[in-house]
Amino acid sequence: MDACLLCKLCQPAWKPAIATHKKNFTLKKGEMLFSEGDPVKGIYFIYEGKMKVHKHWGREKELIVRFAGAGDIVGHRGIASDFIYPVSATAMENSTACYFDLDFFQSTLQVNTALLYELMMFYAHELQESEKRMRNLAHMPVKGRIASALLHLEKKFGTENGYIDFPLSKQDIASYTGTTYETAWRMLQELAKEGMISLEDKRYAVLDHEAMQAYILLQEEGDGPA
Repeated sequence: MDACLLCKLCQPAWKPAIATHKKNFTLKKGEMLFSEGDPVKGIYFIYEGKMKVHKHWGREKELIVRFAGAGDIVGHRGIASDFIYPVSATAMENSTACYFDLDFFQSTLQVNTALLYELMMFYAHELQESEKRMRNLAHMPVKGRIASALLHLEKKFGTENGYIDFPLSKQDIASYTGTTYETAWRMLQELAKEGMISLEDKRYAVLDHEAMQAYILLQEEGDGPA
């Protein structure tokens, strides 16, 4: 129960109310938690598993906005004036999400100031990350975007036997970095040949963090073409 932000930061006296109001949704790999354009009726916290948050990008293309794991909040982007989801969320492995309807969630924020503060900081951090990603999509070459993405995923999900603990298809990497499958695969091979990463099916290991960081910094300062 204590995996999500809401459960960890609410007052002890509020936990019985959380237990009463929460609903659990179990999804199989590939199942969608909510879809872009759906009306927002509540908010979700991932209890177990991993999901991608994504949206339509051009004709029949997908842009992955972020990856979310246990404890992360999803669905918050739809809490606005129109209360329509601007993104979709899809399970990347068998997952469980806790759901709270909006009225209860808003009441919880009014009562639990620590949760309200952390949520505000979460929104601020996500805004910074979104702005950085949009800047990179516009100005950083694809290889730099992929290198940056791999370092971010390693930091977020950790490693297992040296590999990022989050198997990803080449298409997922392409959709996350705003490029095509073919280009993503070619850039991954280049990074591997340069000794910065190791590839094994859907697993990726960062071998030279300093070189990766230096390369990303060079691309940011160079402001090269996308």
